[in-house]
Amino acid sequence: MDRDAPAPAGALVLGAAGLIPFAGLSLLVILGRADLFGLPVRPALAAYAAIIASFLGGIRWGLAARGGRNADYLIAILPSLLAWAALAAPAPWDLRLLGALVLAWGAVDQDLPRRGLAPRWLGRLRLALSGGAGLALLAAGYLGA
Repeated sequence: MDRDAPAPAGALVLGAAGLIPFAGLSLLVILGRADLFGLPVRPALAAYAAIIASFLGGIRWGLAARGGRNADYLIAILPSLLAWAALAAPAPWDLRLLGALVLAWGAVDQDLPRRGLAPRWLGRLRLALSGGAGLALLAAGYLGA
């Protein structure tokens, strides 16, 4: 692995595309839209956030196989468990907790490039994507109807 390699275009494009549901659904929640073509907006946003949180744990799990520590596997399951618990929280706390989780996980994963388990671009991309997604969730959780 070249730690200083540039980010692959696919990671940048798909990562940015993954922010579209966060931005769009959060905006609809803030505007007070209950549904979009029959899809309940608020639960859809929370479910998408929980799925992405689980994906974030999967990144760490996969990278731990490259020489991580046993603790990495334990840490990797935390986003899934915390997101699951957040789904059980009443509104607006569900989106607030998910927003905090996604934001925090961008910071948590910064140890992966430092430890040589991931290229540097992944750390920078994770911060940007977690920042965008987490802020969208927090906005919906605080400004939503």
